[in-house]
Amino acid sequence: MSTFNLTSRVIAICIVAAAIPHPGNAASSEDACSLLTPAQVSAALGTSVGPGTLVSPAFKKTCTWTATTDSAASVTLNLQSLDQYEGGRKLASYGNSVSAISVAGIGDDAYYFGTNKLVSLLVKKGNVAFKLAVYAHLPIEKQQFTERILALQVISQL
Repeated sequence: MSTFNLTSRVIAICIVAAAIPHPGNAASSEDACSLLTPAQVSAALGTSVGPGTLVSPAFKKTCTWTATTDSAASVTLNLQSLDQYEGGRKLASYGNSVSAISVAGIGDDAYYFGTNKLVSLLVKKGNVAFKLAVYAHLPIEKQQFTERILALQVISQL
């Protein structure tokens, strides 16, 4: 085999190996749309959703998946600072009409934040924090369950 042929094959193998996704590589914690797939959101929500959309191409910390059916359902993932994460809990401590209820088994710390009609799940894992919110005509327990499922999927990508 010629040196040129061998070199070409080695280069080709290196290029292919570099392009293969490795399970240890985490998705970007700067791009909310990279942390969940439409299939994951559809399965958790129980209705088909389209691809995640950003608020703007320059701001990738908030992504929304919207139902493709006539349902008004959507899911929003917002990547936050640790200060924003703590801010929700602090706001609830003032005795307003909102509450913060701790949740075990999700990340390093998590809590449901909301009222008796709308809830979102805030999660902290290491130095990353995020908020998941399901907007749908569902009982609050179903919203919480769906947010929990999706939060665990997001954590697996961090």
